[in-house]
Amino acid sequence: MKFLIVSDIHGARIPAEKISEIYKNNAFDKLLLLGDLLYHGPRNNLPESYEPKAVIEILSGLKDEIIAVRGNCEAEVDQMVLPFSVLSESALVFADGMRIFLTHGHIHTPEKHPGGIDAFFSGHTHIPVLKAENGTLYLNPGSVSIPKGGFPPSYAIYEDGNIRVLSLTDGSELFSYHQGIQA
Repeated sequence: MKFLIVSDIHGARIPAEKISEIYKNNAFDKLLLLGDLLYHGPRNNLPESYEPKAVIEILSGLKDEIIAVRGNCEAEVDQMVLPFSVLSESALVFADGMRIFLTHGHIHTPEKHPGGIDAFFSGHTHIPVLKAENGTLYLNPGSVSIPKGGFPPSYAIYEDGNIRVLSLTDGSELFSYHQGIQA
């Protein structure tokens, strides 16, 4: 399986366009969206190219490819304008013998999550993380629009159990996890 994993678009058109292009130009099975798709929220400044209506159009074009979870900035009105589910606080994806738990990260966290999973994918902090602890793989792809912690805008690719966190700016690799070995 091959997934493109994105979090915290926050209504920014240019990053949404870049993600759409990456998705369309590669052989991905699904686009996993980890919340905060359309709005910036009261704790963030407006992202550059803030155009939620354009992001709706971009994501709607990928509606059959998306598995999304609700972020802390999603509201019921978002479900009215998006043609895919955005109000579930979590999802469980089965891939390559792994049980992957998807959430935004404001309710379920790496420190407080359901057991019985092999991987925990979340966003929320806008800081990319890729680590394995106590038999669970933890991924936060960072934010494509409002990065924090000195990191560039970033996203992740999961392919056959391997994960790479990449800069949206230049495609450089920030972190990788290959067959149980973190690089």
